[in-house]
Amino acid sequence: MSALDRYAAFFAELTPADLARFDQFFTPDAIFSDPFNKVQGVAGVQAVFEHMYTQCAEARFEVLEVISAEQVGYLRWRFHFQLKRDKAMRRPIEGVSRVVIAHDGRVSEHVDYWDAAGELYTQFPVIGGLMRWLRRRLAVPAVGGVG
Repeated sequence: MSALDRYAAFFAELTPADLARFDQFFTPDAIFSDPFNKVQGVAGVQAVFEHMYTQCAEARFEVLEVISAEQVGYLRWRFHFQLKRDKAMRRPIEGVSRVVIAHDGRVSEHVDYWDAAGELYTQFPVIGGLMRWLRRRLAVPAVGGVG
């Protein structure tokens, strides 16, 4: 099993209890970035995930695909979540992570790419309406679209 496969399995099974083990999976100077955060160091990465777990009543990642090339790989994932104030799960968010594996097999860089406007913001009443309106205004009129 490659280092990226081990990391993907860890990511897919991640729970709040695993936050204490982040130093086993991230280098001391690891960089983590997503649409809301950019942190460096294990403590910074832990803080991002601690915040996620404090905001979500339920949160889990489903790893859909793992692609590896040398020290760089990509994880395609689906994030399932329910905010603490929600009565039900929200629509899952899909994204891709670019992961750089250091020579010791730990992650030195994890950058998430996902559409915050289309995947997340549209799920909230006020900002969702604004985002849907903006998308309609900016989109090319339908011509042979894929749905």
